[in-house]
Amino acid sequence: MKVRDKYLKIVEWSEEDQCYVGSVPGWLGPCCHGDNEEKVYKELCQVVDEWVDIYKEDNQQLPQPTNKQYSGKFILRTGPDLHKALAVRAVSDGDSLNKYVVKKLKSIL
Repeated sequence: MKVRDKYLKIVEWSEEDQCYVGSVPGWLGPCCHGDNEEKVYKELCQVVDEWVDIYKEDNQQLPQPTNKQYSGKFILRTGPDLHKALAVRAVSDGDSLNKYVVKKLKSIL
């Protein structure tokens, strides 16, 4: 495994720039762009490799890796009123609160 594989690399379409833009969340902002998604990803990998080398040469600690495993659980604080409203909607739909919220979250992705 290469060091760059420890970092989440995102290539997404930018309406503003009308091209694909590559970044590494939590470390490198938009740092490469182009019309071909695959080429932008390859360029992004090269950029990360270059930054890893720079950090090593300067004896700097690399940022925390972002490409990690997720458990599928997290705590969400909503406030009592929203919690109640969601619970009522869930019951009305015949779902558990968890199932209802997961469906709603998936619908916006």
